[in-house]
Amino acid sequence: MGQDIDPFRAISVSKRAHDLKAEGRRILHMEFGQPSTPAPKAAIAKAHDVLDTDPMGYWESRPLKARIAQYYKDHYGVDLRPGRITLTCGASPALVLALSTTFNPGDRVALARPGYVAYRNTLRALNLEPVEIACGEETRYQLSAAALDAIDPAPAGVIIASPANPTGTIIPADDLAALAEVAKRKSIRVISDEIYHGLSYGPEIHSMLEFDPDAYIVNSFSKYFSMPAWRLGWLVSPEDGAERTSAYVGNLFLTPPSLSQHAGLAAMDSTAELDRHVDVYRRNRELMLEAMPRLGLEKIAPPDGAFYIYADISKYTDDSLAFCLKLLEETGIATAPGVDFDPALGHKFMRFSFALSTPQIEEAISLLEPWFARQPQSQS
Repeated sequence: MGQDIDPFRAISVSKRAHDLKAEGRRILHMEFGQPSTPAPKAAIAKAHDVLDTDPMGYWESRPLKARIAQYYKDHYGVDLRPGRITLTCGASPALVLALSTTFNPGDRVALARPGYVAYRNTLRALNLEPVEIACGEETRYQLSAAALDAIDPAPAGVIIASPANPTGTIIPADDLAALAEVAKRKSIRVISDEIYHGLSYGPEIHSMLEFDPDAYIVNSFSKYFSMPAWRLGWLVSPEDGAERTSAYVGNLFLTPPSLSQHAGLAAMDSTAELDRHVDVYRRNRELMLEAMPRLGLEKIAPPDGAFYIYADISKYTDDSLAFCLKLLEETGIATAPGVDFDPALGHKFMRFSFALSTPQIEEAISLLEPWFARQPQSQS
């Protein structure tokens, strides 16, 4: 019998939001990290052309893998052999591949708490043991080298994310280098989730490959490239793991959609258009940060990148799921309960996604302010 895993509670919030929408309610979706911006025009045009001219089939695009390798050279100064890149149906299969090809059942894998809900649940589903390390304000909600070094016995692996979900925090270069040093010294395999690269509002983003050439790198076209529905991502494997990854992906997933691969290649040369999308998120972030104190939410994680604000709501509740559902029913705004990301302390946190249009963010704030003003606060 397979392992039991926790539900993704934001999905239950979203389902209720869609029920309300079907009843005619106006809904603002802030529960998922899903860009409101469209796929690049060149990607859409390429898809139309391919649909008319190519019957397609099972295929892994060599030009796309070469273009991704060039991306690492251009952005991080890393020389990457295209054969180390495996194309996947989004970041989730890439994570499954990295974990299943690297670890044995029962192996322990460290990760930050709070962190993306699927890390913990995918580990459990694969019969691996998540070792969650509580990370708070003192480390900007990120796993530190000291915390990784202190785990005894050392885990077989570690998952890091920068920018992170749900907090948006970015790990500076020196801290990434320190994490890589501990991992190398203790033979800990690093899996770096870099799906939010390209979405920064100041701090520089670095790839773990700059510091650990043997790290597994998970990435996707769903966030910066604004193509979540196209289900396209990739995994970078170390040289000694690339052949094994290839064998696994062929048996477990075959290939990602050919149409998406053609469109993804076109998207990679649409930087000017995509950076304008980031400008939208930047403005949305500014509006949300200005509104947070007016909502009584002064304690938030630093949203350096991605498109999230992770807020402490302990003055209002110790049941984030019930709080988010109440907010949805009374305002039509769907948000993510913090318990998804932190089963220990997340009952007192919630996550807002600001990956909407700016008018939608302005509308959301106009509804959030009076609603929060009506909520009773604890006296403790």
